Amino acid sequence: MFDATTAHDRADDLTPFALPEVPAGTPSDTDLQRAQGSGRIVLSGSEQGTRIIDVFQRAPIRIMFPSTGASAIEEAVLINTAGGIAGSDRLETAVTALANSSITVTSQAAEKVYRALNEPARITTRLKAYEVARLAWLPQETIVFNWARLRRETEIEVSATAELLALEWLVLGRAAHGEVMSSGQIIDSWRVKKDDQLIWADSLRITDETFPHLQRKALLSNCRAVATLIYFGPDLDARLDFLRDVVLSLQCQCAATLVGGLIVVRFAAQASYDLRLAVHNFLDQFGRELGGGPFRVPKMWSC
Repeated sequence: MFDATTAHDRADDLTPFALPEVPAGTPSDTDLQRAQGSGRIVLSGSEQGTRIIDVFQRAPIRIMFPSTGASAIEEAVLINTAGGIAGSDRLETAVTALANSSITVTSQAAEKVYRALNEPARITTRLKAYEVARLAWLPQETIVFNWARLRRETEIEVSATAELLALEWLVLGRAAHGEVMSSGQIIDSWRVKKDDQLIWADSLRITDETFPHLQRKALLSNCRAVATLIYFGPDLDARLDFLRDVVLSLQCQCAATLVGGLIVVRFAAQASYDLRLAVHNFLDQFGRELGGGPFRVPKMWSC
């Protein structure tokens, strides 16, 4: 099992990338048309179920609420109409689940981060779950192409009575195309607060200098698809025991632990298909344990 902090990083070290010097006259990502998109969802509970309080979207981000046959909102789907992410793009998403609301938020398809010239793309996600709210953040995978530069930050705030499940995953290169990611830069960081107190922080950093060593057993070994999932809610000890039984049935490297008052699960697989199958099976079993609701495999994953 890999350790997200072993790739020459500390949880509190989030200094910007040391970008290479660009000779005068050389094109830069900032010289090209780049996306500055954002989306915001605020939901609240009611006698009729979850209802939308506020929605904001700025291209290329679009937010859809597919009909599931129920009168209440059950799932929100994020769409990147640009078809991918390039160097110097900025995408921000915020989801706030107010008291008694319940929502699954996912993405329409796997996100793709393309080669950058010299600037990182930045993806920021802010999740807030208040009293008795149930929020599941379950986007599809992020595929990072060779020579891509990415900085992703996931910031979460929960109240003591909320319940939250959050997933982020990375696929390094396109195995179906024989692509092996040999260069680029990735920072993938998490910050989780409970009632305004930081309870967990984590950061994965991979740089040009790190890629040649990722096959070492202390890092990613031969795995090119990795994921982190966290769960905050009641009965953590009992649910950790349940999940440790679940991970034994998955066809990938996987482990679960309890730290800072939440469950953290790591996944690693040689191929993205194997990781997707493992995550799907994990959510299917854990969702039933949690009683369904938003904690399930998103319907969009099957479209």
